[in-house]
Amino acid sequence: MDVERLIEQVVTGLGFELVDFETSPKARLLRVFIDIERGVTVDDCATVSNQLTRVFEVENVDYDRLEVSSPGLDRPLKKPADFERFVGSDVQVRLRMPIGNQRNFAGVLEGFADGVVRLNTEKGEVSFPFDEVEKARLVPRF
Repeated sequence: MDVERLIEQVVTGLGFELVDFETSPKARLLRVFIDIERGVTVDDCATVSNQLTRVFEVENVDYDRLEVSSPGLDRPLKKPADFERFVGSDVQVRLRMPIGNQRNFAGVLEGFADGVVRLNTEKGEVSFPFDEVEKARLVPRF
């Protein structure tokens, strides 16, 4: 059974977006990060947690602890839709393979189209294929 798919079905069924899912070794701890346009509340986390607990019981998912939370201000960008949604935001990106001896980039997300991420950095604009992104996250402005 694919636990991540099960979680995604429950989360999206309740009207939320599954931002990320992590498990500890041997899947004893399940961490679920959810988001919604208006922002995630404590009640939202409780609702999703209660629903997942019931579904896990029915599906015989074996775990010790379940944590449901918002992705935070430094939310990870995982899917192409994330890159489209957060155009204009400050981001940090780490690539799988370096471009000109550089794997880490920081700047403003300028755009995302046809599988290509465009970033405006201090040194100018950089473009790279979405498939080359190892990790990306928002950088909150204060």
